Amino acid sequence: MTQLRFLKSCICFILIIFILSSCSFKQAEQKQPLKLTFWHGINPPPNREVFQKLLDQFNQQNSDIQVEAFYVGQSDQQLPKILTAVVGKQPPDLLWYTPQLTSQLVELDAIVPLENWLNNSPLKAEIIPSLFETMELDQKIYSIPFATNNTAIFYRPSLFEKAGIKTIPQTWKDLQQAAEKLTKDLDGDGKIDQHGMLLSLGKEEWVVFVWLPLMYSAGAELLQNNRPNLVQTGIIETLEFVSNLVKNNLAILSSPERGYELDNFINGKVAMQITGPWTLGQLNQTTVDYSAFPIPKQRKLSAVLGGENLFVLKTTPQREKACLKFLEYILSEKFQTSWAIETGYLPINLKSQQSEEYQKFVEENPVLKIFIDQMAWVRSRPIMLGYNHLSENLGRAIESSLLGEQTPQEALETAQKRLELILQDLP
Repeated sequence: MTQLRFLKSCICFILIIFILSSCSFKQAEQKQPLKLTFWHGINPPPNREVFQKLLDQFNQQNSDIQVEAFYVGQSDQQLPKILTAVVGKQPPDLLWYTPQLTSQLVELDAIVPLENWLNNSPLKAEIIPSLFETMELDQKIYSIPFATNNTAIFYRPSLFEKAGIKTIPQTWKDLQQAAEKLTKDLDGDGKIDQHGMLLSLGKEEWVVFVWLPLMYSAGAELLQNNRPNLVQTGIIETLEFVSNLVKNNLAILSSPERGYELDNFINGKVAMQITGPWTLGQLNQTTVDYSAFPIPKQRKLSAVLGGENLFVLKTTPQREKACLKFLEYILSEKFQTSWAIETGYLPINLKSQQSEEYQKFVEENPVLKIFIDQMAWVRSRPIMLGYNHLSENLGRAIESSLLGEQTPQEALETAQKRLELILQDLP
């Protein structure tokens, strides 16, 4: 009997140990963080390093959520991947992309509306008001801004001085005259070694973004009576202006879809280039001199909102709720101040913009004042169903004009006909 009792005791002990171990295992399982995937195209590479550092801070501070970031290429490379993932029911949890994708994602029923969450968040009052235009479609909020910017013309002051240019260009005519003075054969071999400007070539969204401020400045409106119209005076005038700069050897074209690269500007092959404050991180790592001035006007001053927004993709309630915690971090004063100072992007948080730390950074980098000032007259690109088709066809017209394949009017008429055929099938 004693042996039997001992055997029973051993069995009970083993069972207790097994039950406790099972409970511990389940508790350990429950403590595993929820992993969220985040697709982005942050560029240039130094900015990706900055983001990863800030992401690591979020992950360290949140044991229950871990966000894994994946660079999936530039916008033209990202779009097929995004649409394939959405249609295949394998989307990322979070997506970084230009807000012009909103209508496509809504049409696919792929993203979570955010107005209820944001309306109940104190962070809503901290967002710069002009950015709400990028967040909304049909009076519903579908995304939040990650960071913002606009473009200006960066230039090399030393090259301006050598060319005898003492006044910053204010108009298109001034810009052309400056380009003429800056275009030089430096070694006397009969070949141009230094051009006035680098012009972005391609047909993707980046090129449309770069040239749209000039189109708006010339009085263009992409939508007339709520329908796209590419064949109008302001757009024709813009494409004629930039095409003539190329024809007269006052400007060179970038590699297709690579107009954001700064190599020619840094090595002095071009004296001017349209780009934005996100390049400050890269430029500050070099020894070259640089400054910037607002986009010269034809009829009025114009600038276009840049930057990307964040979307929450439809997955599960648990994952979607976890994504909102990450959005709070991105909108926060802390993230926005760090991101702006380390990359040159403009903060989207008013407290960040007004903070002592950021204001000190602006004093040390006065070129930023140009982009901050332009926020007073900045405009958004249309957030509309079919914007991707509008952008694609306008981009093709820009490319055809710059390459001299068609006159601007011919290129735009071709693009408009193509666009109308596509849009007639949309609601």
